[in-house]
Amino acid sequence: MNTQGRLNVIIVNYGTPELTQACVASLLELEVALPEDVVVVDNASPDDSYARFRASLPAGIRLLRAACNRGFGSGVNFGMAACRRDYVLVVNPDTRFTENRLSAVLELLDTRTEAGLVGLDLQYPDGRRQYSARRFYSWLDILGRRTALGRMAPFRARLAHHLMVEAWGGDGAFDAEWVMGTGFVVRREMYEALGGMDEAYFLYMEDVDLCARTWQAGYRVLCMPGVTLVHLHQRQSAAGPMSGAGRHHLRSLLRFRRKFHVPFSLPPGISGISR
Repeated sequence: MNTQGRLNVIIVNYGTPELTQACVASLLELEVALPEDVVVVDNASPDDSYARFRASLPAGIRLLRAACNRGFGSGVNFGMAACRRDYVLVVNPDTRFTENRLSAVLELLDTRTEAGLVGLDLQYPDGRRQYSARRFYSWLDILGRRTALGRMAPFRARLAHHLMVEAWGGDGAFDAEWVMGTGFVVRREMYEALGGMDEAYFLYMEDVDLCARTWQAGYRVLCMPGVTLVHLHQRQSAAGPMSGAGRHHLRSLLRFRRKFHVPFSLPPGISGISR
């Protein structure tokens, strides 16, 4: 269904011009948004991304250029300042829509005023679900996600719980403690009232932080099965802790720990995330 005129779209690019252009093409082909409602933020890419966008992005697309790369959250905040619609879709460059079912998300936000943010149903290119809804972390969950311990039977059960695997059995939207920032729709008024994404996270955990603050503000975070977004998915955060991505992830985890409660064993849940 055509959702043009109902939402803005933000895509933050950093050195991935081909992916970003393909993402924009899928948005326009499926009439997700009007060209003038699509905001592409070039986050001070070190390559020729900006020049290529100026030469080849479809007419009407809003192109913004950050003076320096201050991280993903900063890029989204920069793009949000150019948005005017009530709802904003944030997607990574390495994503594609193959069908437009976003009207279900917009109807949900229209009718449930307590819903502040809705995650999409992320899928790998081969059709497997990525499980984009998650529970808030305990340190054991983090250990299972980032080490070989996650392949052991007790940790496999923990990780299934963390990934909310059981919640995807129905067709309707369900409460998620947090959803991946790869693809979500947010109520713009709420986002602005929260001050946007915390730019102290350069990379990783800014989505978890935003969802925690959404719950704290009295809104709900939901996830919508069936509203699929294909994610090419390069999970750099799974790299070793001494890699560049690994160090960013660990720094972000420590930042999150300073703001929110991360227990050792039992996941805190929504009620236990506040310090």
